[in-house]
Amino acid sequence: MSPATESAVGHDELAVLKLLALEGGLFGDVKISCSALADRLDASNQTASRRLQRLESAALLERETVSDGQWVVVTDEGERMLRAEYEDYRRIFETGAEVELEGTITSGMGEGRHYISLPGYQRQFEERLGYDPFPGTLNVDLREDSVRRRSAMSSLEPVPIDGWEDDDRTYGPAVCYPATIETADGETYETAHTIAPERTHHDDDQLEVIAPDKLREELDLEDDDHVTVSVGDR
Repeated sequence: MSPATESAVGHDELAVLKLLALEGGLFGDVKISCSALADRLDASNQTASRRLQRLESAALLERETVSDGQWVVVTDEGERMLRAEYEDYRRIFETGAEVELEGTITSGMGEGRHYISLPGYQRQFEERLGYDPFPGTLNVDLREDSVRRRSAMSSLEPVPIDGWEDDDRTYGPAVCYPATIETADGETYETAHTIAPERTHHDDDQLEVIAPDKLREELDLEDDDHVTVSVGDR
């Protein structure tokens, strides 16, 4: 979403998005009229219409106008925004909030080994994570529902890794979150962190995990094995 679009979507629009989701808009088209929506919002028809337009412009919902109203459905981006709101409320009212992500092990491109071993990062890993990571990352190809859920990690407290530079180049910052890995057999590994560099070749469906040990050997993992990564404050 562009900054201009983000600025057009505020709490009022999110309230409409939540209402549509409660009506079933996450699972298929729901029919609504501006007058009925205005009554629910205690607002004018023009205000209700304007909020729907803003949500549509931000790609948070899709709609089709018909003679007696309009059919609307919440998009994947809209669901991601609602999930992020949900995780914020979980942090307010619950302790130990976690984001549970599922996926399969995949082979990476080998870049993790190089970057994790760089001294500017290593010093920060030891100070802020409490360990010297194994030189390499465990790469997880996330399921589609977990890709959507991943945005909820923004509501958790991150461990920042600052950017730095040497004589040759500048290295970008990264964000880490404490994580627990669980295999399909129920074996777990707790001293791990997800890591998300600012500049990466991975898309949102790729999750990288670091740990003091080589996780493939510790958990006897191979490509295509299923894992659950529980990310949360620790």
